[in-house]
Amino acid sequence: MDSINKLEKIINERKKIKSEGSYTCYLFEKGLDKILKKCGEECSEMIIAAKNGLKEEIVLETSDLIYHIMVMLAQMGISFSEIDKELEFRAKKQMNLKEIKNTDLNS
Repeated sequence: MDSINKLEKIINERKKIKSEGSYTCYLFEKGLDKILKKCGEECSEMIIAAKNGLKEEIVLETSDLIYHIMVMLAQMGISFSEIDKELEFRAKKQMNLKEIKNTDLNS
């Protein structure tokens, strides 16, 4: 998660302080529609890479998608820690369901 935290910090800095030639600043300038369009494009590219079974491409395209999602979150004022909390909640919920299922199997 350290790389996610570093990336989030850079994205938030770019949102506050415009840096000439920055792709992140360009996305913020163009607005939510452009950011969402890029999220959709990167998602499609990730799907194609996965369908083709090309591990390196899957890693690259997934990284691109995560970056664009993080820009979208910053645009919306949502921190990645909020996403992390939700994932933690779901993991605990999932573990509880597994415990219930194991208990039922042993009855």
